[in-house]
Amino acid sequence: MIAYAPALLFLALFGIGVLRDRRRFSNAVHLGLVCVSLFLGLAVSADRSGDQGHPALEWLVAGMLLIPFLGAFVLPVFLLANGVKMIRKEGRSPANLLSFLVGLGIFGLMGLMVAAAVAHSRALVIVTGTLLLITAYVSFLFFCFIGYAFLYGRLRPRRDVDFVVVLGSGLIGGKRVPPLLASRLERGRKVYEAQAARGNPPVVVTSGGQGPDEHLPESHAMADYLTERGFPAEHIRREDRSRTTEENLVYSKALMSAARGDYSCVIVTNNFHAFRAALMARKTGVNGQVVGSPTAAYFWPSATIREFVAVFLHHKLVNFSICGLLVLPGLLALAVG
Repeated sequence: MIAYAPALLFLALFGIGVLRDRRRFSNAVHLGLVCVSLFLGLAVSADRSGDQGHPALEWLVAGMLLIPFLGAFVLPVFLLANGVKMIRKEGRSPANLLSFLVGLGIFGLMGLMVAAAVAHSRALVIVTGTLLLITAYVSFLFFCFIGYAFLYGRLRPRRDVDFVVVLGSGLIGGKRVPPLLASRLERGRKVYEAQAARGNPPVVVTSGGQGPDEHLPESHAMADYLTERGFPAEHIRREDRSRTTEENLVYSKALMSAARGDYSCVIVTNNFHAFRAALMARKTGVNGQVVGSPTAAYFWPSATIREFVAVFLHHKLVNFSICGLLVLPGLLALAVG
């Protein structure tokens, strides 16, 4: 039982964190530490049970160890294939190249490991080991991020809300709602209809200003999309000043606070963006949770990597400090050599 004490401790911290505020990245880290601690506990139990004729745990631990090794070969192939598909469907923008570049990076690291083993170079071994440490740290945070983001996307608001805020995402040809944004609007409509059926319809806030290549503010095109499909115009408010997600939230908060001081809301975006939007909502003081709308499967890997990079850089002081500490032993080893 002692072997599982760390997992129970991190599980308790995770539960407390979720109850206090779902919108914390520390919840994701605690969830990841639960998984790591549980695996280590299973490994210790398997080692102790080996002499007692209980091989089931040993097989379980071996199977869990096999997953990352297989993933190291399958994942980069998947990312490269997805990157090619993204380029074909969405064009060659830097954001669309992310999954392809990460796949290349994983293969590059594997090649470096092989080179270090073949060349018997002390310096190359140290450099490779240092890169592996940094990769392990970033990978841990990434899987914490996607694991909790998946869980967060399935948590539902606990009570009725006063507003449903739909975040904008750009227009086609400067005036038409694209499929990605239509998905958000339809999700917002469902949230509205579910609460309206209980006799307390919320106000839908369409949030988005006018970009330099757009003929009208995104919020106006979004409102038109809804009203053209029978949505009651009197239950729509337009926030038409914002240019970024943070401004979406700040300006929508001002609109909601002016209408009702003790407001509560649900924020609607795409599922890959929901957790980062929730982190930003907490930062800007918006009283609301975030729900996600469906996204095309091929779009999800690159979009998720982009969201993780943004969260990683938002905590750059902590993350770069830890990466620096991981690099330090390698630098000292090279200096001594």
